[in-house]
Amino acid sequence: MAVSMNRRKPKTSKNSETKQHCSCSAFLFKFLSRIPLGILLLILVYLWSSSSTIISGKIVHICVSSRKLNNLYCLSAGTQPNFEIPIPLTNNSFTRNIENTDASPSTNSSVTDDKEIVNALSSSTIGNIKEDIDIFRKDSIRTEIDGADKNRNEEIAIAKKAVKEQLQLHRSWMSSTNHASCEGRGVYVYDLPSKFNKDLIGQCEDMMPWTNFCEYFNNDALGEPLASLGKGWYHTHQYSLEPIFHSRILSHPCRVYNESEAKLFYVPYYGGLDILRWHFKNVSVDVKDTLAMDLMKWLEHRKPWVQNSGSDHVFVLGKISWDFRRRSYTSWGTRFLELEQMQNPIKLLIERQPWEVNDIAIPHPTFFHPHSDDDIVAWQQKIIGTTRKSLVSFAGAERPNQPESIRSVLISQCTSTSSDRCQFLDCKSGGCNQPETVTELFMDSEFCLQPPGDSPTRKSVFDSLVSGCIPVLFDPFTAYYQYPWHLPEDHRKYSVFIDQEEVRRMKVDVVGRLSGISARERDEMRRFIVYELLPGLVYGDSSSRFEKFQDAFSISVNTLLERVSRMR
Repeated sequence: MAVSMNRRKPKTSKNSETKQHCSCSAFLFKFLSRIPLGILLLILVYLWSSSSTIISGKIVHICVSSRKLNNLYCLSAGTQPNFEIPIPLTNNSFTRNIENTDASPSTNSSVTDDKEIVNALSSSTIGNIKEDIDIFRKDSIRTEIDGADKNRNEEIAIAKKAVKEQLQLHRSWMSSTNHASCEGRGVYVYDLPSKFNKDLIGQCEDMMPWTNFCEYFNNDALGEPLASLGKGWYHTHQYSLEPIFHSRILSHPCRVYNESEAKLFYVPYYGGLDILRWHFKNVSVDVKDTLAMDLMKWLEHRKPWVQNSGSDHVFVLGKISWDFRRRSYTSWGTRFLELEQMQNPIKLLIERQPWEVNDIAIPHPTFFHPHSDDDIVAWQQKIIGTTRKSLVSFAGAERPNQPESIRSVLISQCTSTSSDRCQFLDCKSGGCNQPETVTELFMDSEFCLQPPGDSPTRKSVFDSLVSGCIPVLFDPFTAYYQYPWHLPEDHRKYSVFIDQEEVRRMKVDVVGRLSGISARERDEMRRFIVYELLPGLVYGDSSSRFEKFQDAFSISVNTLLERVSRMR
């Protein structure tokens, strides 16, 4: 707090004080009587402007004030040797009047509150100190920015290391053995009350204001068939994972009906659909949490849940992790994954929270749902032999309300070149709602741009891979830190990475960089995608049977069974 310094002298005796007062008054009268009236008026004007000294913490401010000066001008010095004076970078009157600049905001708590300083230097003094302050401020800003960048880079490095360690753990659960027997590998499916799953599908008509979801839940939630794309293609919604997974696990060969025979317990709660129905309705957070809380109460009366505190249970959720981790400052989503009871179970989601070890991301549902090995082979042969007429394509839309988004830059680069180099499908026009249009675009392209959208991951990444189009990623959290069971650690085998910061700062011509990748490299990557990755990225239909391949569902369940078998 600023404290004004008193310039009074030490107290003396009354007699001494009286004598001093008298002699001073006589001297002052004598002095003033000899001063011309004009000069006397100038002295009074000077007295009207007075200087003062203020101490704030370890800083001394010497300031001059005048009623004619509306702003603050002060010189400051430290009260201790080698003390560095913080230069306020906030938009206050001191920095604003020394130099008309847009300095970056600072949150330095040691910066003085200039509202307490009501004095100012005369305008002639500004020029004398401006150069020194310019140099000092630049050095201070540079030091602060360098320090902040260093700390931020260190934090990012630590965070990424933690994510990579989790992904290594997740990959360690995978087994290279294809178990022919279900002995000791029983899967138990809870028969939940219908309000936790089937009744939610029954609300399909008004789940979202502008979409009737009912058609998407036909054919065991695969949607309507797409005859123009061939056998096994459906108009599947990106949020249909929960009923798709449920349909498949009900017919799993290792399913058991006795809890005591089970290694893995599947809880068919459609949490994503539960959230989706409330997203655009004006209801309280208590209403949004009701069904999840009812589920916890229901599970607490089940012996398997209590026995291992849910650690051998799995939930499949068809939306991103953040939708289930509502914070206190927002009403979006639910608190389902923040509940204490939900910390031990495994959660399979289309996008994981990167620092939650029990969050596992599995592929978004695509439009392709093969029934057999033959369906997969037929599709592989078709796309490996497709002639790709365009080098690059991007299906998406700008994010004008997201200043950090790089989409507008990519769109500008794409549309400023020829169509044989880059094709742009504007999703604002509704073209992306047609699976045939998107799939044909990707099949016609060598590379597919996949910038982050409303969240880091994109369904479009999997649509492009299934179409044999090499995805170009700009954020490692879009795929590299998400899908340890379905995508290999070496992302160079199936994708191209370009740092989004380079794009944002206009330091890279994306189309130009991609054109520098040789045809041989593109062919090697595509063959890896089509023959090694594709079968494990798609979800077969509800009655599918694969002998040669494992689809996304089989990989997920087999890895879960391997994990729980190691727990006991």
